[in-house]
Amino acid sequence: MRTSRISKETSKIINATSLSPTSRRSTRPSLSRFAHGNSSNKNEHSPELLQDTTDIEDVIPPSRKRKRDPTPRTPIKQSPRKTVTVKTEVEDSITFSPSKERKVRKPARQIKNEETGEVEIHPPNDWAEVYAVVKEMRTAGAAQNAAVDTMGCERLAEEKVSPKVKRYHTLTALMLSSQTKDTTNAVAMGRLQKELPAYKEGEPVGLNLENILAVDPKLLNELIWVVGFHNNKTKYIKVTAEILRDQWDGDIPDSIEGLMSLPGVGPKMAYLCMSTAWGRTEGIGVDVHVHRITNLWGWHKTKGPEETRLALQAWLPKELWHEINWLLVGFGQTVCLPVGRKCGDCELGLEGLCKSAERSKVTLGRKTKEEKVKKDEEGIVIEKSEVVKVEEVVNDVPVNADSKAEVFVEGVLELPVEEGLTKEEEKMTLDDIAHAPGQLEKSSKRKSKR
Repeated sequence: MRTSRISKETSKIINATSLSPTSRRSTRPSLSRFAHGNSSNKNEHSPELLQDTTDIEDVIPPSRKRKRDPTPRTPIKQSPRKTVTVKTEVEDSITFSPSKERKVRKPARQIKNEETGEVEIHPPNDWAEVYAVVKEMRTAGAAQNAAVDTMGCERLAEEKVSPKVKRYHTLTALMLSSQTKDTTNAVAMGRLQKELPAYKEGEPVGLNLENILAVDPKLLNELIWVVGFHNNKTKYIKVTAEILRDQWDGDIPDSIEGLMSLPGVGPKMAYLCMSTAWGRTEGIGVDVHVHRITNLWGWHKTKGPEETRLALQAWLPKELWHEINWLLVGFGQTVCLPVGRKCGDCELGLEGLCKSAERSKVTLGRKTKEEKVKKDEEGIVIEKSEVVKVEEVVNDVPVNADSKAEVFVEGVLELPVEEGLTKEEEKMTLDDIAHAPGQLEKSSKRKSKR
């Protein structure tokens, strides 16, 4: 019998108070001394009386609590990390796994120098690594052979013309490129260079300032109709030709202010034109690709291309100002598309350098690659091939043994197709089906589960 703690404490108190004659328990042996003829020579504090005053709960020894055996805990099974093995015929194997360490990305920021008190612009902490990876992709990776490489504005000028006419070609190509793809812009420039009539007999046909001044605006509009906003661009080109003739001696301006004073020419066109036509890089030509991609990388948070240009020029080395436009425009045309980015083919996403990469696409892009390298006796690489293992999920597709057999699709019987029926025979067949005996059974509607 198990006793409670309260009962034990109560019995201890009773035992302590039972020694005093005033509070001793009145049991049958203690009352017997008042009986008639009983001798009072017995000691009131005899051990016999004290022995009988013990409570029954005190006689039962307290039971010890059972110690529960601790239940063994099974260790949590850890999933193995994905590894990629590179195998070579020289029996050199390298095993590496993508690091899961989080890299702290810091955008461009202003920091006050405590010694001089001036505010300095610190670049993003990983910009050099990102820039190098993208450049490798543009030259020998997934982002090579972009449209800007062959049909960019700086490549549309003819080589056979004079430097003065060539600079005018570059300016015209930039004016046509606004809100227009490079492939479309190349078509319009090709028509101007081949179909623009000469301003007088004996002069060459093609794109030059004199022919633009003499051409009818309607014909010019027809030649460039493939580009976006061709009506406005026709007006801009005609007005610009008159300004160049009257104010710039038939040549294009050689300053940013002069170029931006022309109608339809913004900061991006002016800086690109200065860099390409005159060979002087005075700023970064920022278009939608440069603005969008640099914000995706977290280099800054800007609202427009002009704000992006000022943010980049604050810390990017000047020797990269001309190259970054070509770099990011081609990257945005091939891999980092405005819609449907190819994050699985992008090395930035695979290496964890892009904060905006879509993780599902990156996971699919990390496939097991086996690279086989053939070397000669001296260790020189002769042949190098790369094999990509792709796991394909093949669904079970029913195949009919007989081509004339009836095909069942979800319980619906499809009649075999009869060839060579005339319209009258088809009409008679449909009438027979419509007037067939019996009633059409309505399919039971399924109740939607709410």
